[in-house]
Amino acid sequence: MKVDIFNQKNEKVDAMELSDRIFNVKWNPNLVHQALLAQIGGSRQPLAHAKGRGEVSGGGKKPWRQKGTGRARHGSSRSPLWTGGGVTFGPSKEKVFAKKINKKMNRLAIFSVLSKKAKDNEIKIIDSFGVRGENAKTAAMSKFLNNLFGKKESALLVPFSENNISKAASNIKNAGAIRPQSLNVYDLLKYKNVILEKEAVIEIEKHFK
Repeated sequence: MKVDIFNQKNEKVDAMELSDRIFNVKWNPNLVHQALLAQIGGSRQPLAHAKGRGEVSGGGKKPWRQKGTGRARHGSSRSPLWTGGGVTFGPSKEKVFAKKINKKMNRLAIFSVLSKKAKDNEIKIIDSFGVRGENAKTAAMSKFLNNLFGKKESALLVPFSENNISKAASNIKNAGAIRPQSLNVYDLLKYKNVILEKEAVIEIEKHFK
């Protein structure tokens, strides 16, 4: 697949060939959904937690003797039947939300999303971002993105080397940055457009060989 390469002013300057193995894969929504759920589940933290009868305080002594009081028998005030006792079947911090997906399937899901975006003209190849080091300012990055898509379009930047590009894009609404080796389904789906630096394309092909 041959695509055009643009400069920072959105002018066509060159062309390059994209690997069909990565950028020309059949769209597989079921696999992409599975990879997305696995990624979200793996990053989810089980914060909700209700104490069971073994975690609440007190209740070490039997409330009253077993027989002769006329009341129901109880062995501990930690029982879920008592106010302040443990909770039965409550949410637990021990719950695991992670879902397993093997490496090959995850990579194929990434290729599927990249291929669909390439087909829908939502991938743009840039010769160089040019916004690096001391020049990596939010204003410069915002101007660069406006030249390409306008203010309303969301974009994921994939530079060859980091060098403060994420910092420059962090304060821009609907913009983000990620290294070529860290491509994932969630970020690719979160942003409508993907801007790849020319050297980053080569790095992606090397990393996912």
